[in-house]
Amino acid sequence: MLRRQLITAAAACGAFSVWSPARAQAWPERPIKVLQGFAAGGNADTIARLVGGEMAKGLGQPLVVEAVVGAGGTLASGQVARAAPDGYTLLLATGGHVVAGALYDKLPYQTAASFQMVSTITFFPFLLVVPAESKTTSLRELLAAARAKPGSVSYGTAGIGSTHHLVGELLAKMAGVQMLHVPYRGDSASLTALFAGDIPFIVAPPTAVLGNLKAGKLRALAVTGPQRWAGMPDVPTVAEQGVAGFDVRSWAGWMLPAGAPAAVVERLHAETQKALQVPAVKARLEEMGGEVRGSTPQEMAAMIAAELQKWTQVVADAKIPRL
Repeated sequence: MLRRQLITAAAACGAFSVWSPARAQAWPERPIKVLQGFAAGGNADTIARLVGGEMAKGLGQPLVVEAVVGAGGTLASGQVARAAPDGYTLLLATGGHVVAGALYDKLPYQTAASFQMVSTITFFPFLLVVPAESKTTSLRELLAAARAKPGSVSYGTAGIGSTHHLVGELLAKMAGVQMLHVPYRGDSASLTALFAGDIPFIVAPPTAVLGNLKAGKLRALAVTGPQRWAGMPDVPTVAEQGVAGFDVRSWAGWMLPAGAPAAVVERLHAETQKALQVPAVKARLEEMGGEVRGSTPQEMAAMIAAELQKWTQVVADAKIPRL
């Protein structure tokens, strides 16, 4: 009995020592794996590598980014939710993480409870874009046409259940109009359809259309954030054009598996805030259309809870079948 008690006590001491103050100060002792759920070279991948690369300087270990592509980012989220909560697996989550929670019935994780929030990194709006030669010159005109003939105005997005799609559904709801959603396989496909004249406008993030906007091939009718985007200050917001209170921005931020040690969360949070203050990092994120803004873990958790409630209601109102 005494021997068993001594073994149990030793084991308990060993478990405790894993995250004793001295051990916490030693973390990280090996590279940190960062998972993101979208194509290599895309927005999420670029943000993870940019910010993670700067954070590695302070952490003393590399952040190794891996793309786990599929199911709207849920494959990456699922892997992180199942990972050991030891600080060595990190998720670069986006606004699509919450949209998936509103849309999918049987995710192998809980949108909020399966994760420990660390910090937001950047917020970015969407743009409502038409071809340069379009006769529609404002969102007000577009909505007027939709009111005059319900269902006659269509819009393209990166796919069913994408944040882009829900932007359109929320716009229709708040403006009191009916519009036809036309899903494509990604932003490039919707842009191709726009140029072909298959649809009158698309909803897209700035990075997907900025080159064509600067080249004069496209024209932005509206930005979906609460204020005008600094990258195109002449483009009015949706709210400015008669849809009061409209505000949709996607975001990117860090999450750990639930149960991650407080010392690790604090360290990652601190290094994130430092990285976001580096001029080159901040400038690159702003070039991508983002508003650079960190948060506390608590602020991020509150934001995700509010977004989950909002998008769940939008999905229900739009009668989008849950997957």
